[in-house]
Parts: sequence; C-alpha cells; structure tokens
Amino acid sequence: MKLSINNTEKEQLLNTLGLANRKFQQTYPGDRPDRQPVHTVYGGANLFKSDTCQKMGDIALRSLQTYAPNFVELANVLKLQGYEHLPHLEKDIKALTEKLGDQTEEERKKEAAWLSYSVYNKVVKKLQTEAVEDFRIDFEDGFGNRPDDEEDATAVQAARELAAGMKNGTISPFIGIRIKPFTEDLKHRGIRTLDIFLTNLLEETGGKLPENFVVMLPKVTIPEQMTAMVRFFEILERENNLKPGTLKMETMVEATQIIMDDEGRNPLMRIIKASEGRCIAAHFGTYDYTASAGITAKYQTMAHPVCDFAHHMTKVALGGTGIFLSDGATNIMPIGPHRGENLSFEQEKENRESVHNAWQIGFGHTMHSLINGLYQGWDLNPAQLPMRYAATYNFFLSSYEDAVFRLKTFVARAAISTLTKDVFDDAATGQGLLNFFLKAMNCGAISEEEALATGLTLEEIRSRSFFRILENRRKGVSSKEQMVAS
Repeated sequence: MKLSINNTEKEQLLNTLGLANRKFQQTYPGDRPDRQPVHTVYGGANLFKSDTCQKMGDIALRSLQTYAPNFVELANVLKLQGYEHLPHLEKDIKALTEKLGDQTEEERKKEAAWLSYSVYNKVVKKLQTEAVEDFRIDFEDGFGNRPDDEEDATAVQAARELAAGMKNGTISPFIGIRIKPFTEDLKHRGIRTLDIFLTNLLEETGGKLPENFVVMLPKVTIPEQMTAMVRFFEILERENNLKPGTLKMETMVEATQIIMDDEGRNPLMRIIKASEGRCIAAHFGTYDYTASAGITAKYQTMAHPVCDFAHHMTKVALGGTGIFLSDGATNIMPIGPHRGENLSFEQEKENRESVHNAWQIGFGHTMHSLINGLYQGWDLNPAQLPMRYAATYNFFLSSYEDAVFRLKTFVARAAISTLTKDVFDDAATGQGLLNFFLKAMNCGAISEEEALATGLTLEEIRSRSFFRILENRRKGVSSKEQMVAS
C-alpha cells in the first residue's frame, strides 16, 4: 500500500489543526450541566425580607387553589392535552381524582387525564416546597431612582435581611442583586450600591455568600462595562478576603445595540468574553428591548416578532458557550380587579375571568419560550408562579417519551463506539440531550427513576456530564477486557 503523505508532514499538519480544534472547543464547550433555574423573580430591594420567598409561595398556592381548585379546571383553562375528555360535574371530578390517586404512575399514564392530573399536582407540590427558584434583589427598575441616602440605607437593610435568610434557611436556592447600569449617569450609583450591599452582607455572615449568588449588570451595550465590573469584583474580593473568581455576574439583552453594533456585527460574544469567565447568563429585557426597537407600549409583549429576532440572534451568538439564556417577563398580572371578602357573584366571576385570562397569556408566553429553547424566564408577581410551573411541567412531561427515545438511541450509539474502540466525538450533543432530563429533574417535572428509561444509571445521571459518562464507560470496557485477558 502506497501513501503520498509522510508521517512527519502529517503529524505537523494534524498538530496545527489540533491547536485550532482545542481553541474552538474552549470557546464552545457545549451546554453547561449545572442546574439552571426555570425562572428569576425580581422584587424591589426596599420590599425584600428574609422570608420573602416563602411568603411568595404561600400567595402563589392560594391563588392556584382559589381560581383552579382542582386539576380539571386548570386543564380546561389552559386546554391541556386531553382536557376535552375530562368530566364536568363536581362529583365525577372527585371520583376521577380519587381513582388517579390510587393508581401507580404507569397505570395513570394510560388515562386521558394523566397529563393534566400530573401537572396540577406537581405544581401544588412545587409551590409548597420550592416556589421561588431564583430571586433578584432589585435596585434598578423595581426600585427606581431615589435619593442617595435612601438607596444607601436600603442596601444595608437588604444585606441584613439576606444574611438572616441565609441563617434561617428561608432564601431561594439561587439569589442575587441587580444594580443600576454602568451608563455614564448611573455608573457611580451602581457600584456604590454593590459595594455597600456586599460589604455589609459579608460582615453579617462572617465572610460567606449565599450559594449561587450572582450580580446582574443591566443595560450593557459595550464590552468596557463588563471589564469595569470584573475589575471592581477583583477589588471587592481582595478587600473582603474572598477567593479570586468567587463573584459571578449576569448581563441583560435590553437594547438593539447589543444585538447589532455600529459596524453591523453582533457584539454579544465580545461582551461575554470581556467578563473574563465571570458572566454565567444573559437575560432578555422584553420591555426595554421593544422600546429600543420603537415598539409602542400597547404592543410591547413577549410575543412580538422583534423579541423572537433578538432571541435567535442571542442563541446564534452564544450557542454552545455554556452561557445560560433567560427570556423576559409577562406584564399581565393574574390578579382580579375586585378585592375584599364580601364580593358579589358578579365580582367573583370577573375576578376569575381576569385571572384565567392572565394565566392563558402567561402560560402561552412560557410555552413559546420553552419551544424556542429558552428554559428560564422572569416572574414579577407571586401569582404568576403557578403558570410558570404549569407550562414548564406541561412542556417536559409532554416531551418525555420523545426525549427518552432520542437519548436512549444516542447512548446506544456511544456504547457501540466504545465497544468497537471507535472515537465518539459528539459528547456536546449528548450533553444537550442529557440536559433535558437534568432540567426536568431539577424543577420537579420528572424523578430520577423516570430518567432511568434512557438507559443511563442513576450514578451516570447524577454525574451530570455526558463526557464523564462516556469516559467511565470506556474505562469499564477496558476493565472487562483486562479481566477476560487474565
């Protein structure tokens, strides 16, 4: 057999290619296996208390039980799959609920009511146990522009409340602060608030930050704003004896200039790189962005086509980088127009219709985000939480069977490559498929046991890394081969 390329030339060329390949892989490592919250709740810093997240859960649960006291009513409002086959009479609904409650999960899956029953009960459980996954103590739009002494005092008080929440175990698993932007007129106020808040928090806690703490820098338009934040982080870490690299940040996509700059380029990757590895997420600001695109207030909604354009441009710019993406918020609140205890029949009816209408809008917006690959969004009011989880659970449960088939097939392909000693260089795709189940498990849509249908073991699922799964399987094959040889 004759070859035209000698080994020396071949190795030199392949080594050069290897350097380029590894540089690309460092820039685009694929989906990050870390837990991503399904939402972020923004609340004014002046209103934040140590038990705010728990109180929000109580309000959200009351709202659900008031306006959808059973799974059938929720299914009818949202038109969940199979809703047309559900009973209408109260006694029949009660009998069906009892029947489903006595069945195993496998038996329930054969019923037309399975999806709506499962969604409703999972939402109730979520609101009782972890209603708020992520919270931002907001010093920007949710707080407004106030006198400096008032914002200073609020920063101190919010830090103390967060410290108390850390001690009492009453804060959300993800939490952070949103400061004012680093625009020319607000940059001094933004960094002063961050300094006061962090310094006082660390003093109260003995130098400890909450788990998954992050700083949101809004309205970023140029890389230099991110660079400035990194330098301030370094000072804060040094002065407060924090390990270098401890402080993490998020940015916001809120202006057309962050989608396309003055040279006709998308600057998002440069902005992310300017964070020097500290930026972990990019959130979309629906109403600031639509305003910057010239959309009048009446038509500023998550469903507007300019939002889809921004989403897709963001996904194209940051796809494969591991940066978490979040959609914005629905501004229609599911709150009835009438308050009080002694409401008339007509007033209660108007409240119900108003809430159900807002539910339908919020559910539709969240489903639209999920279908477009945005697994996180904003919530502005605790009454929005039931629909956040209803849409999320509906999305994952209705896609479960298809996702199981895809990942099971992919795992089988990887196993064949392992057994035949071929190189299987598509771990990023496998991680993307695995992340569907990780996201579903994280939010409570499915259990670990239900993910076993993919062909993975519980230990492999808990590793959260498809690359590690492949590596361990290769090692397992090698060990077996050694045993056979001996």
